[in-house]
Amino acid sequence: MPKTPHPLEVLRRPLITEKGTRLVTENKYLFEVLPHANRRQIKEAIETAFNVRVVKVSVMNMKGKPMRARTGVTAHRPDWKKAVVTLAEGDKLELFEGI
Repeated sequence: MPKTPHPLEVLRRPLITEKGTRLVTENKYLFEVLPHANRRQIKEAIETAFNVRVVKVSVMNMKGKPMRARTGVTAHRPDWKKAVVTLAEGDKLELFEGI
């Protein structure tokens, strides 16, 4: 069993995508998180890092896409985990402003 990470280490990066910018209007934000992080750890990390209240956390395991090398050998990009975080009414993340 892996060691419990510090709450701020759980978040890898925010995901700025078309779908993510559309979800901001619904008070939902996308993040790439550690592959072994659970919902409780993600919620604690968001609340600690941004001083907001989290209502719901949805997580998805994303499969790495296949890629081809010059030699014709097929490899895969690494798998990763995505989290959709819903904030309480009235809270927002300034990180996503102006997108």
